[in-house]
Amino acid sequence: MPHTTRRRPLRADAQRNYDRIVSAARDVFARDGAGAALKEIARQAGTGSATLHRLFPSRRALLEAVFHDRVEELCAMAAQRAEESEPGPALLAWLGDLNTYAGTSRGLAASLLHDGRDADLLEQNEGCQAMITDAARELLRRAQQAGAVRPGIRAEDLLALINAISLATEHHEDDDQGDRLLDIAIKGISGRSA
Repeated sequence: MPHTTRRRPLRADAQRNYDRIVSAARDVFARDGAGAALKEIARQAGTGSATLHRLFPSRRALLEAVFHDRVEELCAMAAQRAEESEPGPALLAWLGDLNTYAGTSRGLAASLLHDGRDADLLEQNEGCQAMITDAARELLRRAQQAGAVRPGIRAEDLLALINAISLATEHHEDDDQGDRLLDIAIKGISGRSA
């Protein structure tokens, strides 16, 4: 079951600023990637940089707010895949879902799946990274128990793989390259010999 992010309720004016900043960040991250300038996000939201930093003490905290709903959807998709398919195909289909999302979310994978700058957030059970890891871990456990995926592979390995594919294809014009790279990698994690 995915975790949910909890934050303290904000005053009405602070909530309006929070919502405007998240909305602006969605637009700016979609356009410029996860490394977009925070000053540009504050400008587009109509707030000052100090307001942005008070509500979001780190870039990662802002990314968590922007991408949280979509990550919850990905985790729900993992549960749905587990219900509808055999364990091996469920894992592989969900990795495809995650790969597609990471490929269209410019910099998401690098920022949420493998960003050591905010190590404290990596340890929180409520964050997007923890939610994705939990979903991957459960699908992988089931696939390994069914003999569809060889032992010794960890959920973190699979997420690092998706991260690497996302980074490798982020600036390429070939939209199908990420899918092809995942297909190649899947041959390496399957229990079947090629």
